[in-house]
Amino acid sequence: MGFETDQKEADKAILVGLITDQVRQAQAEEYIDELEFLALTAKIETVKKVFQRLPRPDLRYYIGSGKLEEIKIIIETENVNCLIFDDDLSPSQIRNLERETKVRIYDRSLLILDIFLDRAQTAQAKTQVELARYQYILPRLTRMWTHLERQRGGTGTRGGAGEKEIETDRRMIRDQIKVLKTRLVKIEKQMKVQRKHREGIVRVSFVGYTNVGKSTLMNLIAKSKVKEEDKLFATVDSTVRKVFLNGIQFLLSDTVGFIRKLPHHLIESFKSTLDEIKEADVLIHVVDISYPFHQNQIEVVEKTLKELGVVDKPVLYVYNKVDKLSEEEREDLQVEKGIFVSATTGQNIDEFKKTLFKLVEKEHYKIYPNYINPETHYSKDIYSE
Repeated sequence: MGFETDQKEADKAILVGLITDQVRQAQAEEYIDELEFLALTAKIETVKKVFQRLPRPDLRYYIGSGKLEEIKIIIETENVNCLIFDDDLSPSQIRNLERETKVRIYDRSLLILDIFLDRAQTAQAKTQVELARYQYILPRLTRMWTHLERQRGGTGTRGGAGEKEIETDRRMIRDQIKVLKTRLVKIEKQMKVQRKHREGIVRVSFVGYTNVGKSTLMNLIAKSKVKEEDKLFATVDSTVRKVFLNGIQFLLSDTVGFIRKLPHHLIESFKSTLDEIKEADVLIHVVDISYPFHQNQIEVVEKTLKELGVVDKPVLYVYNKVDKLSEEEREDLQVEKGIFVSATTGQNIDEFKKTLFKLVEKEHYKIYPNYINPETHYSKDIYSE
């Protein structure tokens, strides 16, 4: 069974978020702005953003019944064909919302999974995303869901025939999950062999929130052609390049960016790709310093790294997009460590390279204690502490 993504015309969506005891209004607005950027990346036009203040999500509809009626009116008047919620929905919430609104329902995880599916290029990434998406969809199948997936907007149901169709879909999805898991094991074995061949060379990996400029910096340092776009998840596949800097060779990798509430199944499926980060000797944590809530993004990345077991590694903080700040904003910046750069204008890139080289050289001497750099003509003794 396939889940087609081709659409005859652009989708139009209402974005829905909650203001709760845990999420203040400013945060909710920030989250919805990010959700709008995700929707744009998925080629979905945002018609309206809807907020509701509730102590906690409603068990039936996520939102209250009164707010749902307001949304149904907007659906009719604005010709909206999908709703996008900033949190994950339960199977029953999806079922209830589909029944009431007769439009396609996205929650945050499904939207991210669809973007990953569209962006994946390599066999490994495609397999990882397909597996994560099927695992996500399986418990959420409803009669209307299957019709919506196949017809992209159809709302008809066929009683008992529809129920049988769902059971058939479930069996096919379970079979496909088995196939994808088997395929992924084979791919991961091949990738493990490739990584083993890289032993004896320092490995550096970019990490950071999505759309902070990792790929642009990768291209500057490695003189590569990693895809750059002002969209979320421009890079899904892991890219590794060999770099020579001041006489020392090292491997530089660019991996998928992190994001708030990254789907659990996606993290599980991408663990082998994220091994590039786990096995790195040095991490370059890129931050979009022009983003008003960049500290929140730093915390998301650090939390995700901790969940992956990536701790106690040298980390170079690189605060990118400094060119987008005014003089006053630059003066008000308060960071303990790191380098301010602009990957777009080239500001402080040479300083970044010098700092990176010192970290790489220090790790290189751990592998080759007697190495004397022919370009700098000094040995590990300069790092003696």
